[in-house]
Amino acid sequence: MAFTWQPDPNGLNQIVQLLRESQNPDTATQRAVEQKLEALNQYPDFNNYLIFVFTKMKREDEPTRSIAGLILKNNVKMYYASFPREIKTFIKQEAMQAVADPSPLIRATAGTLISTIAMRGDLVQWQELLPTLCGLIESNSPEAAEGAFSTLHKICEDCSDQLESNALNGPLNVLIPKFLHFFNHSSPSIRSHAIACVNQFIMSQPSALVDNMGHFIQALFAVAGDTDTEVRKNVCRALVMLLEVRSSDLIPHMNSIVEYMLVHTQDSNDVVALEACEFWLTLAEQSICVDALAPYLDRLVPVLLNGMHYSEIDIVLLKADIVDQHVPDRDSDIRPRFHKVKTHIADQQGQPDAGGSGDGEESDSEDEDEIRKEALSDWNLRKCSAAALDVLSNVFHHTLLPVLLPLLKQNLSSSDWLVKESAILALGAVSEGCMDGMVQHLPELVPFLISCLGDSKALVRSITCWTLSRYAHWIVGQPHDLYLQKLMTELLGRILDPNKRVQEAACSAFATLEEEACTELVPYLGGILQVLMIAFKQYQAKNLLILYDAIGTLADSVGNHLNKEEYIRLLMPPLIEKWSVLKDEDKDLFPLLECLSSVATALQSGFLPYCGPVFQRCVFLIQQTLHQTQLALSTPEHYATPDKEFMIVALDLLSGLAEGLGTHIEPLVAQSNILTLLFQCMQDSMPEVRQSSFALLGDLTKACFNHVRQCVVDFLPVLGRNLNPEFISVCNNATWAIGELSLQLGSGMKAYLSLVLHQLIENINRPGTPKTLLENTAITIGRLGLVCPEDVAPFLQTFIYQWCSTLRNIRDNEEKDSAFRGVCAMISLNPSGVLQHFMFFCDAIASWSSPKEDLRQTFHKILHGFKSEVGADNWKAFADQFPQALKEKLAATYQV
Repeated sequence: MAFTWQPDPNGLNQIVQLLRESQNPDTATQRAVEQKLEALNQYPDFNNYLIFVFTKMKREDEPTRSIAGLILKNNVKMYYASFPREIKTFIKQEAMQAVADPSPLIRATAGTLISTIAMRGDLVQWQELLPTLCGLIESNSPEAAEGAFSTLHKICEDCSDQLESNALNGPLNVLIPKFLHFFNHSSPSIRSHAIACVNQFIMSQPSALVDNMGHFIQALFAVAGDTDTEVRKNVCRALVMLLEVRSSDLIPHMNSIVEYMLVHTQDSNDVVALEACEFWLTLAEQSICVDALAPYLDRLVPVLLNGMHYSEIDIVLLKADIVDQHVPDRDSDIRPRFHKVKTHIADQQGQPDAGGSGDGEESDSEDEDEIRKEALSDWNLRKCSAAALDVLSNVFHHTLLPVLLPLLKQNLSSSDWLVKESAILALGAVSEGCMDGMVQHLPELVPFLISCLGDSKALVRSITCWTLSRYAHWIVGQPHDLYLQKLMTELLGRILDPNKRVQEAACSAFATLEEEACTELVPYLGGILQVLMIAFKQYQAKNLLILYDAIGTLADSVGNHLNKEEYIRLLMPPLIEKWSVLKDEDKDLFPLLECLSSVATALQSGFLPYCGPVFQRCVFLIQQTLHQTQLALSTPEHYATPDKEFMIVALDLLSGLAEGLGTHIEPLVAQSNILTLLFQCMQDSMPEVRQSSFALLGDLTKACFNHVRQCVVDFLPVLGRNLNPEFISVCNNATWAIGELSLQLGSGMKAYLSLVLHQLIENINRPGTPKTLLENTAITIGRLGLVCPEDVAPFLQTFIYQWCSTLRNIRDNEEKDSAFRGVCAMISLNPSGVLQHFMFFCDAIASWSSPKEDLRQTFHKILHGFKSEVGADNWKAFADQFPQALKEKLAATYQV
């Protein structure tokens, strides 16, 4: 259609003036202009003015025109569905004209605008778009061809799902061959766009690409030696993605590809080098890795070590050696943080007690991928090289060391601190994969690394903290006077380092050491606390968050050994002072609440003088968040949804108080409405809120059941509805709370069995159920059998095998004790229920190190009862099937 709209000159001038003013660097001016421009959206023809400025006012400066196009793009994103048809048509036709604009900036903006229109679902209605762009890429005009290909690249990036759908009659069947044809175009920009367009579809593997896969790979090889950095970058990216999803197509060419990536991991352009370096990370995940890389290790390892050096720009940005401990942090210096929601974890064989987070053991990362966040927040060649060495060490293990160690020995003694620093990083990177081979070298390396904590270069000191933390498990296992004492002294010194980066690294490393050493640190608690409290006064905002974690981890690690008057005098006043200063809406409360939760659990009765105000504030935070949530639900136009993390951390701190104070929390519960609030939290739509609610319910059930008892009739139906294993941690905590309630209710639990039992049995038999959930489910089923044996025993055969297989891995503790007593009670009522899997029950019995005497007698009675029932000969034939260790354990402990 011929659109005859013309702008009002006065209105046009005002809008152009606003667009110019929006480029003013003054924040207040920018904000005022944004508000005025946003207000103009109420006028239907505002978008006409924007497209007019963008495409028609060619004498206006390019930034102003581009801003008009970008504001229009944002309006399309937000309001396109409500645009009148004629305005949609006008915008489309004008945007298409701008694709060939002489200005690269205007062409790029036009491509973004067109892609956004397509992304808003209009690709089906805009049938002529793709044919028009495909025609333009054949144009003799370099600007039109480049602009069209740039736009196609954006459409492939933003609308790949639409392009692969049936609604458009298979455009990829035309587009993919056309893109491949342009791989050898004379313009490097067009070659780059063509490769990038095809790359968008590698992971999804549409048939149009699969049918042309051989042609695609050959075309990549043909441009592999291109002099243009963008082309080389996209070739590397393509090969990395193909390796991930089509490795079989690359195997015939693997030697050539490895040679290519070795060269380009050292590319003079850091972006190309980074793309090439990603190849080693991806190859390490493939079954062909060992065969493909073994012949190249002696060439690859030096390349990765060189890639781990800080670049010149890194050093400038890091301002590494400044004394900055007194410089306040900017808000932008502090990374967003996320609260670890409390999950009940059973006490597993060979593992320290833990309080877990998220989705049980599956969410707890061994190392939080420290390499990736060790320096600058952006992913770069240094971090990628270190990560590649890390993953390759987990593939090649000790066979990597003959190549690596001579290079590291040389680099560690280098006079160039950058070379030395990267070698220390490499030692940390291979600590997990090569630990068995590294052990013989650690008596020499660890003292050297401890000495590096005093290096004059801050970046050497900080990376040494991290690397030593990677070997903390080994260090703690040696006599303390060899390494641990010296390491603690030096690390504590670095916690008070004048450089904030070193403080951060030392504090994080010390938290790792605390986790490994646990109660081994008890003799040194006084000195540790003195240093941590000095740091508490010195640290700026960012490192204070890490210090909270170190204090909380210390409390978790040493437990009630912290409950000494001299330690409490050191620890509590600064924490409580900070607690009283922070406002209720301050997110710095989150890490402090987490820290206090651990401290309260560890101090137990030692926390009593501080518990009243802390308890009351937690209740207030929960009540306030619930109230704000209700307002947001009832009148969303006036109230925003609150940040529920305030409520979650408050619930978890109350759990810590209940766990630490035990029955001493009873008066606080009696004087509050916490159980009413808890009932609301248990029904919240957010899984993390329910997860923390069930943890608190379990802890309150143990600490003051007389108050919980009156709410059981309301609580248990909610618990029964949350046994869906799709939400692992919610289900886990609900399961544990049911077990705790059953112990308190006794036979009164019978009235609620129908709400929970069948789902628990289904969960324990469900394939793929995480270990933590299996363990808590088995314990709770056992406890239900303890209090209601007549009702649960008939189902014994449906869960006994999985029950025994699960609880054989739990260390001796009260939870295991109550669960086994329950199963023994059920076996006495239904012995045939265990008959088919009796060997597994014997194995579960043998997992006990030292059961209480009455439980041992019960085991003895069941074993001898079965032996008597089947006769000596049959028992012998049955016992001969046992593994030798099991036979010996049963014979020695139970005389069978």
